[in-house]
Amino acid sequence: MNEPKYKRVLLKISGEALAGDAHRGLNFEIIGSVCDVIKRCLDAGVEVGVVVGGGNFWRGIKDGGGRMQRVRADHIGMLATVMNALAVCEVLEQKGIDARVMTGLEMPRFAEYYVRDRAVEHLQQGRVVIFACGTGNPFFSTDTGAVLRAVEIDADAILLAKNIDGVYSADPNKDPSAVRYDSISFGEVLAKRLGVMDLTATSLAMDNHMPVIVFALKDPENIYRVVMGEQLGTLVKED
Repeated sequence: MNEPKYKRVLLKISGEALAGDAHRGLNFEIIGSVCDVIKRCLDAGVEVGVVVGGGNFWRGIKDGGGRMQRVRADHIGMLATVMNALAVCEVLEQKGIDARVMTGLEMPRFAEYYVRDRAVEHLQQGRVVIFACGTGNPFFSTDTGAVLRAVEIDADAILLAKNIDGVYSADPNKDPSAVRYDSISFGEVLAKRLGVMDLTATSLAMDNHMPVIVFALKDPENIYRVVMGEQLGTLVKED
């Protein structure tokens, strides 16, 4: 068996991706497919952390629609990520995979409070760690939370599984001439304001030399392919 390229990864999945075509709620067939591939990664010797967004339940200030104070809207978004994390944890455990949910806010009845050393210990013991609540603070996206956790746990890379198969020069749904990059620097992403992650997350990844691989989750098998070193999607890296 080939050796994996990455020994420890942080997999970031949007909440919408877990909802499938319904765009809201949870599609357990999709979650199951993702968990099957995570198991293959574990069997290959890869340590896996996961961050799931909450957009399938709540999109922060966007869903607040100007009728809600930003901090409270973001708190609701954090709770949405906890619901998703618990669902993913449940499916992993049903498949015989040891998993833990760790939150950026204290919720002892539902999950462990995030402590860096404890998270690394879980990973080293072969458990999947699902990080919820983003950074634990309002005004920060789950992308920023994913980069922060990846840096803290010394991940080799962030796997950014999206509804699009890479980073493009423009929105391919609006501009048929948009070109997909095989690789691109963080500096170019920031200068061109490409929609990889928000600017805070991109800057944090750049400052901490954390590579990001952007690829499509439509085929969950792509997670395993990327971990094993196959070139898929777009690699976002240092200049």
